[in-house]
Amino acid sequence: MTALCVVVLLGAGALHVAAGWRTPWPLLRTASSLAGLAAAGAGVVLSTAHGDLRLHMAGHLLLGMVAPLLLVLGAPVTLALRALPVAAARRLTRVLRTPPLRWATDPLVAVPANAAGLWLLYGTGLHAAVVHRPAPTALVALHVLVSGYLATAAVLAVDPAPHRRGVGVRAGALAAGAAAHDVLAKWLYATPPPGVPFAPEGARLMWDGGTVVTLVVAGVLWRRWYVSRAAVRAAGAPTAAVGTAPPLAEPPDAPLHVDHGPAVATSR
Repeated sequence: MTALCVVVLLGAGALHVAAGWRTPWPLLRTASSLAGLAAAGAGVVLSTAHGDLRLHMAGHLLLGMVAPLLLVLGAPVTLALRALPVAAARRLTRVLRTPPLRWATDPLVAVPANAAGLWLLYGTGLHAAVVHRPAPTALVALHVLVSGYLATAAVLAVDPAPHRRGVGVRAGALAAGAAAHDVLAKWLYATPPPGVPFAPEGARLMWDGGTVVTLVVAGVLWRRWYVSRAAVRAAGAPTAAVGTAPPLAEPPDAPLHVDHGPAVATSR
């Protein structure tokens, strides 16, 4: 896991440097990306605190909610499309158009899959089975981070992607995912795992922290919709598709058009 974090940091740094050479990259997006990587690293450390459910849940929140939000606001796909050479950027565009990635970035798939993974982890005996095994624990942490990122990216639509649902569908998916997360937290509070110290407090942290991050995501979604709607109205264009980054609808070898958008949506 440490080696993976180092590789990710080096790769992110290289992309930021390359993008900066071509055109200035917003400082707030860079700060958001770095904060997301730091949150993910802290989440990995805290998620291994198996003797204290409060610390473990703090790691879960950092890995599955806080880090994904910050990384999404860093617009990594947009950064890659700007930093990579044209040929490599076109290859990346073709990859993003493949059916598996179209499916994985659909909010009606990514959000339920994220919630289902948490229920599988904490609602069954899976967590107890892997809790003292380093390799499975690392895989679980990676899964929580990736699934949280895909769900957040599908809802906020910061980066260009081949398929975008309307803002109403994305808001509904966010609400459903938040409800599933809250029900799981309440269930853990009512029936805490036997022999786990501070289980009720950990479940309460899951509830409270999840609610706060969900409200931040909802606020970012609303702000992006509002800003996009105002911009479209000012241009006198139809408002049917506001609140999203542009889809990757061009032919595979067409010039890439990347929406740079607001530097970063403010959190609370």
